[in-house]
Amino acid sequence: MEEKKENELQNAQTNELQIIQAKKEAEFSLTPVGLAVKKFEAMQRMAKMYCSSTIVPEIYRGENNIGNCVIAIDMAMRMEANPLMIMQNLYVVKGNPSWSSKFLIATINMSGKYTSLRYRKRNLGKVGKVKYNDTVWDGTKGRNTTVTKEFDGTDIDNIECVAYATELATGEVLESDPITIEMAVKEGWYTKSGSKWVTMPSLMLTYRAAAFWQRAYCPEISMGFMTKEEADDVRDIRDVEYEEIKPSDKLKKLSEQAAGVEEATGVEEAATPTEKEESDEKQNRKERKSLL
Repeated sequence: MEEKKENELQNAQTNELQIIQAKKEAEFSLTPVGLAVKKFEAMQRMAKMYCSSTIVPEIYRGENNIGNCVIAIDMAMRMEANPLMIMQNLYVVKGNPSWSSKFLIATINMSGKYTSLRYRKRNLGKVGKVKYNDTVWDGTKGRNTTVTKEFDGTDIDNIECVAYATELATGEVLESDPITIEMAVKEGWYTKSGSKWVTMPSLMLTYRAAAFWQRAYCPEISMGFMTKEEADDVRDIRDVEYEEIKPSDKLKKLSEQAAGVEEATGVEEAATPTEKEESDEKQNRKERKSLL
């Protein structure tokens, strides 16, 4: 009988502890930290599903890329977009994430805040000869150097493109800064090796004008990322090679002088016991004379 009562008491205590623990977990789950933890756990489960798919881009496939999937899912939640659409339009160029221009244009057109983006183009004449700065690697100095070059665009049309749309709330027409072929030359976009500005200038003008418009009037859409086309136009920057810095003649002379002072001090210290011995010898002579 007593054993039965002890078992009932233990069960009651266990149940009470379980209730208290469940209550604490429920209270914690309602806190900002708890909600963040639950959200993160849910994203991890979703990321495992996406990384095992074969239709997502390669940078999201496999268990080693679960972190990339989690970041893409988090961005999709912030932008209220489909995670797969984010993955298919988020590129990594030279280690930096960037959006495709067509994705940003589609996002603006579907935002409901503006009319669809439109583009106004006109021919300003020929580009002519344009001076621009280019970065060239200097092997002797071990760093990049800026040189001024001249581009001959006498046979190239200087097309200008302006992106515009109307804000639905106010009816105001919003325009981007004008983008021209001359600007592309001066910025180094046109002259870059393998540049698409040479083969498809009209499309590149459209994409760049749309990127300028988005950055000016709705930067929250891109979340601070460049477009893929902008990232491709960024020049390569090579790391500076290691160069041993040799001490100057003045510093070398000072170091030698310091070393000489130390050596002289050591000699003086070594000579001190000899002087003491001479003094003791003189004292001994005096004592012997007094005895005589």
